[in-house]
Amino acid sequence: MTTARPDTSAVLFEARDLPCPGQGAPLSFTLRPGLTLVRGGEGRGKTALLALIAENATPGVWHEQPTDTAHDQTVARAWLAERRSAATGRWNDALQAALIEAFALGEHLDKPLFMLSAGSRRKLGLVGAAASGAPLTLLDVPYAALDGRSARVLSELLLDAAEDEARAWVLADYALAQRWTMRRWPA
Repeated sequence: MTTARPDTSAVLFEARDLPCPGQGAPLSFTLRPGLTLVRGGEGRGKTALLALIAENATPGVWHEQPTDTAHDQTVARAWLAERRSAATGRWNDALQAALIEAFALGEHLDKPLFMLSAGSRRKLGLVGAAASGAPLTLLDVPYAALDGRSARVLSELLLDAAEDEARAWVLADYALAQRWTMRRWPA
């Protein structure tokens, strides 16, 4: 894991001897506001680690996966509305609107999720993640299936996340391990 911020802010999640599938030894780490990259090859336990963090976290957690087939019949607008109602006052409507425009999702909001491409479903999840205001935001391979423009929007969002003083963002991705070795944010 590479932590984006210096060790000077509030602890949002702390793990001591957390057993992680696929790893020989249990993991111990602390998550603080800012951006943390979990990197490694495919099948190395990144997704399992995010699930363990979500299960063991005490603050509000965003770990939604709109790509899950369980959401296929849900209309995109309703999917966001359901998450908004669960956010208990933290939801940022202005950020949601700005990201819907930036990700060009407006024309897809009245469609059931099964009608959306994998990239559009992923973008919907990113809108929710950012707008949720969750103290702990977990993103699993967020760049997967994104077009170039959307990837740039996500990069800008993550640069802002690196500076966030109230939220911890955890990004797990195998492809980024190739490009962002030992990268700290901001650059």
